[in-house]
Amino acid sequence: MLMDPSNAIRLILLRKVIVNKKRLIFTRSMLVLSNLSLFDVSFLLLLYEVGFFINLTGFLGEVEQMTTENDKRITRILFCGPHFPASQNYTKEYLQNYSFIQVDAVPFDKVLDVIADYHICVVKDMRLDSNVISHAKNMKLLMQFGVGVEGIDTIAATRCGIKVARIPGGATGNATSCAEMAIYLMLGLLRKQNEMQISVQQKKLGEPVGETLLGKTVFIMGFGNIGFQLAKRLRPFEVKIIATKRSWSPSDTPDSCQSNEHVQNNVIDDLIDEKGSHEEIFKFACKADIVAGIINKNFISSMRKGALLVNIARGKLLDYDAVAYHLESGHLGGLGIDVAWSEPFDPHDPILKFKNVLITPHVAGVTEHSYRSMAKVVGDVALQLHDGHPLWGIEFVN
Repeated sequence: MLMDPSNAIRLILLRKVIVNKKRLIFTRSMLVLSNLSLFDVSFLLLLYEVGFFINLTGFLGEVEQMTTENDKRITRILFCGPHFPASQNYTKEYLQNYSFIQVDAVPFDKVLDVIADYHICVVKDMRLDSNVISHAKNMKLLMQFGVGVEGIDTIAATRCGIKVARIPGGATGNATSCAEMAIYLMLGLLRKQNEMQISVQQKKLGEPVGETLLGKTVFIMGFGNIGFQLAKRLRPFEVKIIATKRSWSPSDTPDSCQSNEHVQNNVIDDLIDEKGSHEEIFKFACKADIVAGIINKNFISSMRKGALLVNIARGKLLDYDAVAYHLESGHLGGLGIDVAWSEPFDPHDPILKFKNVLITPHVAGVTEHSYRSMAKVVGDVALQLHDGHPLWGIEFVN
């Protein structure tokens, strides 16, 4: 006489299927199995052949019901504020076939009211202080759509048991996009972009007289992922590249996937004509025609007269008064920035009166390639969290 599976076998099989989130489907007398090992398949088919599963359809229905409970749970992602809209738009698009992942964007003043309902928060340009974080009762992860996490109170997040992470720029194309923007700003200043527009409006030809990158010395202050990508792209312009960073070591090289340390050092040596430590920034400043990096007041004074300053990193670390003063005096030959001391940037700011100032609206990393790559990272992390898997593809800072 045929028998139903014993309770022990039922529990073992149910637990194995449910814990691993795998599904069994019985169709046309065949057992269709997703992601099960050959041993699992053989064992289940053997049980079926010897008559254990007289009520197989009901048994599998029970498994299907239990495993779909995970899909009924909703994992919620919160994007803060209205700026950088492509971040949430591309993430929604990437996750459109996963009904159990919800993606929302809310204004800054509504974040405190709703953050308790979310499991992942993408902060963008919002400051998440200890008060906001204390309301995030279901939060598992605070992350940036990029690399900068200075807007997150990491200590408060750690105290609340919430992980904080960034998206590594090298793997998504973000560093490359920022490097290209730095070159765009350099060329715009050298070729006097603002004055060219005036010439167009005034129907003038053959002016202004610009300059070329050829033969210039470019100082990259802080040779990280962006600095590495910038040096790679500057080299064909036949410039001299000098760079500083706090510590030069093979493990810090963006091409660290190469196992040969000698090869890694050769890559850097081929890109940089002169390396220095962070303590040597003032010495390097007086050598450069163009400086790419984060600048303070004393540094600007030490720059060569007429040199250009390009900043795509953190605008708030620029000394506004020092920049304005040195532009007015002519000591600073030009300013090209993608990030400003206050954002959104005031279109009536007096600093815009200078023809040798170029400002872009924080779009250095905002490209189709980089943003879709980062949206995929956010989406994949949400799926990992939903399934209870370890989170990977991001860099934790706590």
